[in-house]
Amino acid sequence: MDLFVDGEKYIKGRHLATIFRNQENFYSVIRIRVTETNEVFEEKEAVVTGYFPQIHEQETYVFYGRFKDHPKFGRQFQAKHAQKEIPQTKQGLVTYLSSDLFKGIGKKTAELIVETLGEGAISKILDTPSLLEEVPRLSADKAKSLYETLIEHQGLEQVMVALNQYGFGPQLSMKIYQMYQQQAIEVIQKNPYQLVEDIEGIGFGRADELGAQIGIDGEHPDRLKAGILFTLEQRCLKEGHCYLEAEPLLKEVKSLLEKSGKGQVSFEAIAEQLIALEKEEKVVGENDRVFLPSLYFSEKGLVSNIARLLSQTQYEDQFPESEFLLALGELEERINVQYAPSQKEAIQTALTSPIMLLTGGPGTGKTTVIKGIVELYAELHGCSLDPKSYDKEEPFPIKLAAPTGRAAKRMAESTGLPAVTIHRLLGFTGQETMEEDEGREVEGRLLIVDEMSMVDTWLAYQLFKALPNDIQVVLVGDEDQLPSVGPGQVLKDLLASGTIPTVKLTDIYRQQEGSSIIEMAHEMKKGRMPSDVTKQQKDRSFLPCRIQQIPDVVEQVVKSAMKKGFTAKDIQVLAPMYKGPAGIDRLNKILQEILNPNPDGTRKQLEFGDAQYRIGDKVLQLVNQPEQNVFNGDIGEVVSIFFAKENTEKEDMVIVSYEGNEVTYTKQDLNQITHAFCCSIHKSQGSEFPIVILPVVKSYYRMLRRNLLYTAITRSKQFLILCGEEEAFRIGVERNDDLVRKTALKEKLHAELNVQTASKDVEDRPLQLTEETIEVIDPMVGMENVTPYDFL
Repeated sequence: MDLFVDGEKYIKGRHLATIFRNQENFYSVIRIRVTETNEVFEEKEAVVTGYFPQIHEQETYVFYGRFKDHPKFGRQFQAKHAQKEIPQTKQGLVTYLSSDLFKGIGKKTAELIVETLGEGAISKILDTPSLLEEVPRLSADKAKSLYETLIEHQGLEQVMVALNQYGFGPQLSMKIYQMYQQQAIEVIQKNPYQLVEDIEGIGFGRADELGAQIGIDGEHPDRLKAGILFTLEQRCLKEGHCYLEAEPLLKEVKSLLEKSGKGQVSFEAIAEQLIALEKEEKVVGENDRVFLPSLYFSEKGLVSNIARLLSQTQYEDQFPESEFLLALGELEERINVQYAPSQKEAIQTALTSPIMLLTGGPGTGKTTVIKGIVELYAELHGCSLDPKSYDKEEPFPIKLAAPTGRAAKRMAESTGLPAVTIHRLLGFTGQETMEEDEGREVEGRLLIVDEMSMVDTWLAYQLFKALPNDIQVVLVGDEDQLPSVGPGQVLKDLLASGTIPTVKLTDIYRQQEGSSIIEMAHEMKKGRMPSDVTKQQKDRSFLPCRIQQIPDVVEQVVKSAMKKGFTAKDIQVLAPMYKGPAGIDRLNKILQEILNPNPDGTRKQLEFGDAQYRIGDKVLQLVNQPEQNVFNGDIGEVVSIFFAKENTEKEDMVIVSYEGNEVTYTKQDLNQITHAFCCSIHKSQGSEFPIVILPVVKSYYRMLRRNLLYTAITRSKQFLILCGEEEAFRIGVERNDDLVRKTALKEKLHAELNVQTASKDVEDRPLQLTEETIEVIDPMVGMENVTPYDFL
């Protein structure tokens, strides 16, 4: 077996020590004793980095890649892949096969194997394991054990080499191997489009290139199916849809497939594969709609569980109205609050309904109502609001939850009761996929969920599925805020369905405190541009500037705020886009130098990609890590940095404090966080900040929508500074969200609860596309004789 490839740089050596190894993705840093290389390298030892299979002590390997000078660690060999050196002589093979690596294979058996199969025994066994049957006196068990050991130590290396030849880098190669093991090459050669479904980071274009290499193109069924699934998943997961109509789906798939220049693809061929995908249960059809199964069954499951809870009627008459009014009066006197009629209605509805929706904009008293519901519930049910008075056998009856850690923290501060994220309430680890539905039943008698607009269809289904029959639920949110990042618009659909008791708070109470920010927000909700938007107010201002001036204006505003005693924690810059001169990435670099500078370079900082993390930096968590009690959207502060030479783990580490909860990140984990001096408006949802600085320019046009700007300005508690172009702000206010999400939740609720509506064409049945109905799907049917001039 020739290990060396002409023209490729390599270094060969014996493994001495493993400096670092990530067991999840196999990224490793090792030290070797160099025995041979075609690079200019005169040292006896070298550090090699890369994504490797298990590297065994004292074994010799050949690493392919290149040397690179690391600014801190010196010269390292960055390997694309590695191969273990296999003995090339008969004696070497006998010694290798009779080593401790192969249990039950002694010297005599090893000699028989080599005599029977020759010097190429290892390659022959890996390619055709049945050849071991030809070896005299070799039992089937020993043959199986021998082959499995070879696969473990040689098969992975062969697969990695082959994947490298297909153009996959080491990280993707390792992902592919972890998914398919020894079948990886077979999968690629048989159906490379399977990678699109199974491997994150591989899109349709990359799979299509592989398909072309092995002769899969045109209207090949695997290609068409991959195009359908890719288009459906991308549109649903990126734009928040729960389904696509069949006709536009087929149009998009046709465009995608023909974009590569591999010829025309007929609608009939695509429709046939859509039928096949439904039979394979990879899509679900309903009327002319095509769903991903996880979203279809999440919507359907959410509806059935809402109906299950709504069927509970025991709450309606459990307290006479006189008893409720007496308890409410005593509460008002005790806490010195006078509830408005709409707030009283909300509290009473919550206590007498299995589910209630509470909605309203900023300053309308949602928090006041939540506190009233909690207090009255405890009073009327005779239960304590001290969580310490309960034990495991009798859990605290009131559960408070929110989609993000920051929203849960705000809820806890306003009520004085413990609040958690929905993920933690359900016992999720953060590793679940949309197809999984592992969770635990929620123990409690009253559940209040805040910031419901942020909850997507899948999470809503998981939550409602976990609720017992005898729990009362209050869902709180602002329907005018941004919808969830994930698919669906649960709060909006529930409100629109009219199937759940609802109280909308419209009176503005905080406006009495003179908040022009709240007044502006309510004007924007109506689609009206505030007439005084550019006028200086005591709590907001507008600084006109062009896009190139945004960084300088933001810098001046932040410096001014700092002089007045505000800290980095108090000041939050929000922007809708990451790239460009006024994008999040650029503003974060500028803000770091203002709010947490390192002018002489003496402060500890750790480089990761283009970022430099320093003690005191404001950072944002990007993924859920419930086991660390930190969630996507949480904002923390870097409190410590340890270099590898300073700790026993021999790794660079960054410690981030999230309100006292300290989380440790190794260098490989730093892709889980980013700087948060400036963050996206989506990531700010569920939070409030003393000062919000919001650039608004026409360059943001694609993102300028009313609900985005509304969400941004309602994050401000004390001061709002708008900077940019007045016309851009006007465009955003007047432009309602034109990205209407395609969901069926409202219709399914009507069907489930037998609600009479004007439209009664909702049928819960499969699409059942057949060859006879293909022409109904084909958007060109009936237009054979039509020309563009007919439209002029």
